[in-house]
Amino acid sequence: MKQATGLIDVATSGQGLVEITHQVADWVAGHGMGEGLLTLFCRHTSASLLVQENAAPEVRDDLAAFFARIVPEGRGLYAHDDEGPDDMPAHIRAALTQTQLSIPLLGGRMTLGTWQGLYLFEHRRARHRRSIAVHLIGE
Repeated sequence: MKQATGLIDVATSGQGLVEITHQVADWVAGHGMGEGLLTLFCRHTSASLLVQENAAPEVRDDLAAFFARIVPEGRGLYAHDDEGPDDMPAHIRAALTQTQLSIPLLGGRMTLGTWQGLYLFEHRRARHRRSIAVHLIGE
C-alpha cells in the first residue's frame, strides 16, 4: 500500500465553477497507482467542491444562478458581513455543498462517469487563490 499527499492550487476569477478535473488527473497520474482512493479537501470556508456535468456550460451557469436565488447577497441580510455583502452568503453556499470528495481509482484513473467533472465552486465575487489538499492511497 502506498500513499501520496499534496496541494493543488486553483485560481478563480470570482463566483462560479472552475473545472479542476485535468489538474487532479495529472496529479494522480504522476503517482503511478493503479487502484485506490483519492480524497480531495477544499481548505476554505467560502468555496466548495462538486462533481458535476462537464459537457454543457449551461449547467454551471444554472447552478450559480440557483445558489444566487436561494442565498441572496445584500447589506443588512446577515450579521456577518465583515468582508462585504458576499461574505456570509459564501459561507452558507459552502455549507450547502461539500468541501470533501472521495473518488475511487481503478486502472490508474479516477472512476468519473462519462459527463462528470471535478469543480471548485467559488462563492466569493473577488478573485482568489484556493488550495485543495489531495490524498491518494492505493497500490
